[in-house]
Amino acid sequence: MARLGDIVFDCARPAPLARFWAAALDGYALAPYDDAEIERLRAMGIDDIEDDPGVLVEPPDGANGPRLFFQRVPEGKAVKNRVHLDLRCDDIEAEGARLAALGATVVRPARDHEGGLALLLDPEGNEFCLSS
Repeated sequence: MARLGDIVFDCARPAPLARFWAAALDGYALAPYDDAEIERLRAMGIDDIEDDPGVLVEPPDGANGPRLFFQRVPEGKAVKNRVHLDLRCDDIEAEGARLAALGATVVRPARDHEGGLALLLDPEGNEFCLSS
């Protein structure tokens, strides 16, 4: 039986988008850069981790949640996502404001949707929903 491993985001700037999602999700954090990873990047001609073409965000220690992987692609986002994340929280309005402060855009507040579901965009325009 298959298990969910990584959720992969194609993006233009992996490091900032990974930081957004690490801050957005409770307990998630950027995977640490150890000496071997820094050397691997240097061998590719990358001296600044901001230019890393693939950045991993991990769930809290011991959690079975999926990892998020952000990979640089040359093309921009052209249409609506076919898959998106649904986030749950206790206070949609407060959490929407927190995510907006991190760089999200609130497209449709929960009060504008009968089921109490807010629609947001991450900093690169990927749709996600927020509900209680």
